Amino acid sequence: MIYLDNAATTLYKPQEVDAAILDALHTAGNPGRGAHEPTLHASRLVYAAREALAELFHAPDPACIAFTANATGALNTALCGLLGPGDHVITTVCEHNSVLRPLYRLRTQGVQLSFAGVDAKGRLQYEKWEELVRPNTRALVVTGASNVTGNCTDLAKAAAFAHRHGLLLIVDAAQTAGAQSIDVQALGVDVLCFTGHKALLGPQGTGGLYVRPGVQIAPLVVGGSGVHSYDEQHPAQMPTALEAGTLNVHGLAGLCAGVQWLLTQGVEMLAAREAALARCFYEEVCGMPGVTVYGDIETALRAPIVSLNIGDEDSARVADILWEDYGICVRAGAHCAPLMHKALGTVEQGVVRFSFSHSNTMEEALHAAQAVRELAQEL
Repeated sequence: MIYLDNAATTLYKPQEVDAAILDALHTAGNPGRGAHEPTLHASRLVYAAREALAELFHAPDPACIAFTANATGALNTALCGLLGPGDHVITTVCEHNSVLRPLYRLRTQGVQLSFAGVDAKGRLQYEKWEELVRPNTRALVVTGASNVTGNCTDLAKAAAFAHRHGLLLIVDAAQTAGAQSIDVQALGVDVLCFTGHKALLGPQGTGGLYVRPGVQIAPLVVGGSGVHSYDEQHPAQMPTALEAGTLNVHGLAGLCAGVQWLLTQGVEMLAAREAALARCFYEEVCGMPGVTVYGDIETALRAPIVSLNIGDEDSARVADILWEDYGICVRAGAHCAPLMHKALGTVEQGVVRFSFSHSNTMEEALHAAQAVRELAQEL
């Protein structure tokens, strides 16, 4: 089997992740719910995860990191906790439904939306953003990288635009957290939402958000916190403010191990390997008769994603053949990014997405390209 669906979830984790999860299953109590060793140990595990992520993102304090079950939970928390009736939001057609659907729901409650477009290669047209600003614009919401094309948002440009107009900068880093170096302080990111099960190499059911000190987010969920139990209001201090109920301690132990492994290996080194794999695959398939490749592979900073179609064949059929005949795992369809497909003209066909991890090899990339070549000749 050749696993090239890493943009959906990384399948192969470092052994340290497995060991950390298993150990926590047998040793961790409920953090913040007592003073005995199992619960203290659980609190240490959670804090270690905050520390590791704060180091990875260059956050000023581990308390800036709050945990959720995934990036979708983090984005719902941020968007619903910061925006209200009368606010105007600028976002892009590159966004995943984890951004779009909360915004659409907020639109029914009085939030106004504008969408920044892309060119034929799916590249954001930054020069047109100024036209979208209104007196009531409150936030700019952008993805770190499109999960369809792999094109990255230039976060430095996005941050400069947001700061120039006094906007909150909210970043969906589902595809970039752990895959690229991100310095939230240098960029001036207000909220960075991430998931644990992709490039951060943690298990599913983990994720969270970085919140810049001074930014107040109304909690999406309130309840047990382990502190201030007699107060009618949920605690307002970070990170407890955004964490109600028992955390996924076992998952966070695994996430911590994944992030620590990344820090040891070096994100830049791993990113370079992934970029080389994606480039190798792209150079093999680009120009093949009948094959259409999407996105701008020439940009220096991009996610290790190559999406394509073969003629007019339904992308799901191509993905099925790749699995059944070649043992290659890819994802086909809309990838929960409907506006990007409208921009690319692939609403009906979808695309076949090949996404690479540092655990892949050049031989696998070349084998996948050969499979595309054979299918293009047959179909």
